[in-house]
Amino acid sequence: MAVATDDRAAGGGRAGTRLAVILLGPPGSGKGTQAQRIAERFGMPHLSTGDMFRENVGRGTELGRKAKPLMERGELVPDEIVLAMVEERVSRPDCDRGFVFDGFPRTLPQAEALKLICARQSFHPTVVLHMVIERGALVRRLTGRRICKAGGHIYNVYDRPPKRDGLCDVDDSKLIHRADDTEAVIGDRLTAYDRQTRPLVDYYRAQGVLTDVDAMGAPDAITQAVFGILAEKS
Repeated sequence: MAVATDDRAAGGGRAGTRLAVILLGPPGSGKGTQAQRIAERFGMPHLSTGDMFRENVGRGTELGRKAKPLMERGELVPDEIVLAMVEERVSRPDCDRGFVFDGFPRTLPQAEALKLICARQSFHPTVVLHMVIERGALVRRLTGRRICKAGGHIYNVYDRPPKRDGLCDVDDSKLIHRADDTEAVIGDRLTAYDRQTRPLVDYYRAQGVLTDVDAMGAPDAITQAVFGILAEKS
């Protein structure tokens, strides 16, 4: 990724291109895989609000103390707390070249607040990658998913089966079929996505920062397409 040496981003005074990368797409569209590869390739952290919650609770920060009882009761953490954690996290030195999010923002108010955070912290440009995949392929991908109980290695009984049925190729651990990878649960998750998160696609497209990515192919081919998009933007 090219890094400028003579430009100053408005508001923060730090030099260079600082990408804010956001991946949008339904569950199973490959956001997590591509986000991790982006992080490795461009030298930026792959951020998760879940990790932020756990870190703040573990460190006993003020935000963590506010979030902990809500998390223990299974309640949603208010945006005020979530966004304060996000802004603190992206202000750290490891985000100097940018950051990549998948799974956040989830709502329009979160997206609007994140835009303000990026402006205050001098992140520019914002690049939104929209992972596009047919519903039938998505259901097949999720229902066929099997995960190694020990190491987290992922297989698919349809497209990438293990060499031995039910066992991980790497460590011989048992492969599990997650309870939320059934067709009924997947249908509910996709309905929730359409209702809550899909409006973000229109929001970011209207701003001219969203690029559609064909998520139907092999992960490596998708990665090359994603890297090409980011190279152009940076």
